[in-house]
Amino acid sequence: MPRPERPLDEHGGPVTQLAAGLRQLRAKAGKPGYRQMAARVNYSVATLSAAASGRRLPTLEVTLAYAAACDGDLQEWERRWREADRLSAAAAEDPGAELNGQARSPYPGLAVFQPEDAELFFGRGVVVDELVRRLRQRRFLAVFGPSGVGKSSVVRAGMVPAVGGPVVVFTPGAHPMAGLAVHLARHAGVPAGGLLDELREDPTRASLAVRQGLDDASPGVDLLVVVDQFEETFATCADPAERTDFVAALLAMCREPNGRARVVLAARADHYARFAEHPQLLAALADAQVLIGGMSPVELREAVTRPAELRGARVEGALVATIVAEVADSPGALPLAAHALREAWHRRQGAMVTLAGYQAAGGVAGAIARTAEAVYAGLDGGQRDTARQALVRLVAFGDGVEDTRRRVPRGELDLPGIDSVLDQFAVARLIVLGEDTVEIAHEALIRAWPRLHRWLSTDRDGLRTHRELTEAAQSWVSLARDPGALYRGRGWRWPVNGSPATVTPPP
Repeated sequence: MPRPERPLDEHGGPVTQLAAGLRQLRAKAGKPGYRQMAARVNYSVATLSAAASGRRLPTLEVTLAYAAACDGDLQEWERRWREADRLSAAAAEDPGAELNGQARSPYPGLAVFQPEDAELFFGRGVVVDELVRRLRQRRFLAVFGPSGVGKSSVVRAGMVPAVGGPVVVFTPGAHPMAGLAVHLARHAGVPAGGLLDELREDPTRASLAVRQGLDDASPGVDLLVVVDQFEETFATCADPAERTDFVAALLAMCREPNGRARVVLAARADHYARFAEHPQLLAALADAQVLIGGMSPVELREAVTRPAELRGARVEGALVATIVAEVADSPGALPLAAHALREAWHRRQGAMVTLAGYQAAGGVAGAIARTAEAVYAGLDGGQRDTARQALVRLVAFGDGVEDTRRRVPRGELDLPGIDSVLDQFAVARLIVLGEDTVEIAHEALIRAWPRLHRWLSTDRDGLRTHRELTEAAQSWVSLARDPGALYRGRGWRWPVNGSPATVTPPP
């Protein structure tokens, strides 16, 4: 017998109101069981039930999947989610940072610039113009660059607004076909569960969903499909067949003779070799790739000074010169500088963002580490142990490439006091919390925080074992808990060094 959902506060904030709306939608649909809903949209029971708990704002993808499982209007639920997100963000801003009626920092820190942040995105005009020019000539484009160079921001806050028109932007995650189905279903106005079934049977049917959503659009209007952090397809999706189907669906959308989609992939350059695992994808790259490098001194000055000017503030000349000197030859340092600038903004003197404030935050070299250490120092002994166990699980180990962040289900972090620990790191914008997922805000944290780096070096073998067992448990559940699919006999052994990590039993 499933446990009843806890009552919601009828006077609660935007997250609570969104959760209440989801519960009402489910009730109107005949109150289907969460297992039934999960089967329709390929999300876990825990993920969908958490979306309507009212504890945290679910991701847009999960909200749309919940709505799709209950035959809701996906466009309406996207609107409702964005409104809840806007109100939640406004409530979370520093109330003491008032300046010309604006409280929000114009610098995102480790977060990515989004399309709605386009007015604050400066310094990348040349590369954005090149991306737009390429897209006018072809229907497929891959954008590469080293970690920390700002690929996601260029694509989301630069290219997407410049191209205009209908757009779908998502990251593939562990189940890229489900993510594609949810977003195409919203575009086409069809149930996501049904579309996912169709795509599993024939991935090329993605083109049909694209055309369905453009029935009322002018003949020259195309759907822009942006897959950000495409390397997740290789790093977090454990099913080779699903990876192949995902690639087939993406290529079908932009290669069909009468196709009406333009597909853009953004990926870390150190994962380039993985594209060779899919010959058709490799062939598509032949004349359709752009490599993003670091910013010039002129571009850096614009990126530093113009956002502050829009908030009625100025950046001290000495600070501008310092950032240019620290970042110009180190493109991977951009997120470090962005984080330090955000901290300097909150330390500004009147309307001036100063070098002293920037240095107090730790500058490029130490801002992230200083912030992370400050959060860690504020934890008690038990919380510190929980933080270590949780943070190392948010990293996917690179095989011949740099480690990358890993988006994990909250259920995988079943640790003592985990909610309080995650909240404290999230307030510092070091991690990003969805209702159902947790991830590091940027890979820069992995490189810049010595303590985390030491943990990863010490725990590497045990963490690999934990990761393999977790994926095996999830696979076992997907096979209807078939006893024959369990590890047995001598086919599985714990590492010789270290003790096994705790693996949360599957629901």
